[in-house]
Amino acid sequence: MMFGEAAPSSAVTEFATCSAFGMQLVGGALPFFDPYGWTPDLGFDAALDAMGWTSSVTSGGSADEAFERLRRELVYGPVWVGPLEMGWLRYQPGMNGPIGADHYLVVLAIEGDRLRMHDPQGYPYATLPIGDFLEAWRAESIDYGLPFTMRANFRRLQVVHEEDVIRATLPAAAAWLSMQQQENLPEGTLGNGDAATALASMIETGCDESLRGHLIHFAVRVGARRLADAATCLARIGCRDAAQVLSEQAVLVGSLQYSLSTARDAEAATVVRRLAVTYQQLSAALPS
Repeated sequence: MMFGEAAPSSAVTEFATCSAFGMQLVGGALPFFDPYGWTPDLGFDAALDAMGWTSSVTSGGSADEAFERLRRELVYGPVWVGPLEMGWLRYQPGMNGPIGADHYLVVLAIEGDRLRMHDPQGYPYATLPIGDFLEAWRAESIDYGLPFTMRANFRRLQVVHEEDVIRATLPAAAAWLSMQQQENLPEGTLGNGDAATALASMIETGCDESLRGHLIHFAVRVGARRLADAATCLARIGCRDAAQVLSEQAVLVGSLQYSLSTARDAEAATVVRRLAVTYQQLSAALPS
């Protein structure tokens, strides 16, 4: 959305963030099909670098100071903002206050007492009152990142072909998969096979509605898409063994949608246990 016509495909862009390489059970309770210790803002500069881009990032300060920074940058073009608290984005149906879910947007303009923006969840040219936007942007209920973070002045430094982006990302992908990130992790957080095994037990012994809702409304569909995209990317550069493992992971994660939506929890737990053994296989197959 910020790169315009020079953008790599969405699959390659997602691949460069390394989001597909692992699994985590944050605090021993909240599952994500992304790497141990990973958050969307970690490694973002490395992803930009792999794609041949750079940007300017600012954060913090008061709401008034942040809004003035945003106003100044919008003179030159759209501004990428986040993390935000999704629950304050009241143009999304059912959103009436904080829910602890992170999100990112591209702000286009300030129009009177509202902002106009593109929301990648499927809300182009949405508007939002400035007060609600600032509450969302404050991100008090989000457990990572800094308030009022924005990126602007996106610049392409060099042309990097998609296959070269994929190759340049491999060392970071391998590092994330090996669970080298140890900072700022809630106590009890598990990764990869241990995370999958623990999640299988949680589902089997009593999948409460909060966990089920998180999985079927977000984690499963996002995880399956990331894994499928990563498999496609690795196949493009000839890493067929790793691509095969990622494809298997995508199928397993994607198959959870029906099982969990229909409360076939024993079936879902079996699938997650099958997933647990694949992380070691991926580590062995992934070039670094």
